[in-house]
Amino acid sequence: MAVRTDLAVEEHALWERSAGAQTALAGVQASRREVRGVGVHTVKILDKEGARQLHKPIGTYLTLETDPLRRREPSGFARTVRVMAAELGNFLDHEKHTLVVGLGNAAVTPDAVGPLALRSLIVTRHLSVLTQHGGFCSVSAFEPGVLGTTGMESAETVRAVADCTQPEQIVVIDALAAADPARICASIQLTDTGIVPGSGVGNSRAAFNRETLGAPVLAIGVPTVVDAQTLLPEGQTCEPGLIVTPRDIDARVRETAQAIGYALDLALHRGLRLEDVPCFLA
Repeated sequence: MAVRTDLAVEEHALWERSAGAQTALAGVQASRREVRGVGVHTVKILDKEGARQLHKPIGTYLTLETDPLRRREPSGFARTVRVMAAELGNFLDHEKHTLVVGLGNAAVTPDAVGPLALRSLIVTRHLSVLTQHGGFCSVSAFEPGVLGTTGMESAETVRAVADCTQPEQIVVIDALAAADPARICASIQLTDTGIVPGSGVGNSRAAFNRETLGAPVLAIGVPTVVDAQTLLPEGQTCEPGLIVTPRDIDARVRETAQAIGYALDLALHRGLRLEDVPCFLA
């Protein structure tokens, strides 16, 4: 049975494990570095062959290993935020109007990372003094909810908001599924390919990407669940659709969502210091 994961770094590791070290993966470049104790994995899918092998669209996938945050090391939160902000700066233009979308269901803890991240986001589109003279980026935020509570596809409502506000770049934040339980709220994936909400739990919805929304889309994903089948020995099966998450997932999701919000603030608003962020939050 295929292992379910939304992380390109795991797909790459799984491919290497199955193919053997002597086989090169065509159409894919992968590397790892460490910055301030945060591991940074980069997987670039260059062509259709690479996309076929890793089951992901062509594009760049960057995965941060946020162990300092997960272990609550001294300055772990600050280091994680600053490293993430620097990497976000390679994807985002701080001079462009940005729409940040928090996907997911705020009432379901493993699915709440998107809505919770918006609580730590500095929105400025309505503050012309800051955006025109204060060096702040024009940022708006939207929480579309989920189909079961709104009766509308989130892609439909986000497209309507994008048509109205005309953002020049869009950030979508969502929960993902991992193959390795150790990656739950300990990895954050950034990708310029967009995202398909619900794919991690087998409930795929309409895609969020440049083609559907009319602007470049950066997806920020956090693994919060593991497919239970992945954890069973070979030959054993469980009820389809059963997923597993740790008992302290509420604390993990809150901390990770706050780190994402703060990192976006630093990446988008040049000159802002980490310690100043709380002063601008509602």
